[in-house]
Amino acid sequence: MNKTFKAYRIHEIDQKIGGRFEQLTLDDLAPGEVVVRVLYSDINYKDALAVTGAGRILRKYPLVGGIDLAGVVESATDARCKTGDHVLVTGCGLSETHDGGYAEYARLKGEWVIPLPPGFGAFKAMSLGTAGFTAALAIHRMEHNGQTPAKGPIVVTGATGGVGSIAIDMLAGRGYEVIAVSGKAESIDYLQSLGAARVLLRKEIDYGKRPLEAARFAGAIDNVGGETLTWLTRTVDNWGNIASIGLAGGVELHTTVMPFILRGVNLLGINSSATPREMRLVVWNRIATDLKPRHLERIATRTIAFDELPGSFDAYLQGTVTGRTVVKIGS
Repeated sequence: MNKTFKAYRIHEIDQKIGGRFEQLTLDDLAPGEVVVRVLYSDINYKDALAVTGAGRILRKYPLVGGIDLAGVVESATDARCKTGDHVLVTGCGLSETHDGGYAEYARLKGEWVIPLPPGFGAFKAMSLGTAGFTAALAIHRMEHNGQTPAKGPIVVTGATGGVGSIAIDMLAGRGYEVIAVSGKAESIDYLQSLGAARVLLRKEIDYGKRPLEAARFAGAIDNVGGETLTWLTRTVDNWGNIASIGLAGGVELHTTVMPFILRGVNLLGINSSATPREMRLVVWNRIATDLKPRHLERIATRTIAFDELPGSFDAYLQGTVTGRTVVKIGS
């Protein structure tokens, strides 16, 4: 295939990072065994950091942006894929070291390409994307480590974001009592509609100062980091699991060993980008079955055209986005 196609590519020029639409060919893309005609992508906080340069996400320039994609296999030399397969890719170094999903075509390593789960189209896959996969991976790892609904409530911070929203929906569907933490008072009804039993407003939380505070939660999914994650280490009960996902509130963690040696708290790092293929297949199967979101239409409420992409990132950096945004790339 020698024809040109549209792509949104990120450059670093004079130490300034920015993206622009360009016409590319496959020869312009990073190497791979599978060519996918991209139908949909999405926007994650990480995408906003990458495109704007607010975070040093890319390891080399230029690269096509977009850490997620879903579409149809155009050609493949990897036996795990064949022409016409409907597939998705999330993370795996896209828009970090490899050209990503903001293009009409992508060339990818066969190891990364996952068949769409039963009942999923490309749009639904990108309504979830990295956010949905990350939420499910966190729950999967917590449960592998002994978390159950019977042990008590799970708190979800950064609750109105994509990961937080989907995690609430999935946890409630599994029978957990979910407590949502958010800075947005106007989103209480939204969070409760997803399954949150209670909503704590961030400004009303007493984070405490002692190494251990009164135990309040059986486990946690944290999208914030910083002071919020420190508070969770103080307040999660015996043998609870904290899934650490995000850093919107800061990268530093000031805590002690007390929660870990006196309460047996487990701090689980969730790296969705580098998850091995075998676990990806297991987690996507759970997303299609026992972790299937019940209210995805309330979470993924925005679909934008490819041309609208450049103007959509600032809201993520400002923290004003609720839920998920799907990007329509091709037809």
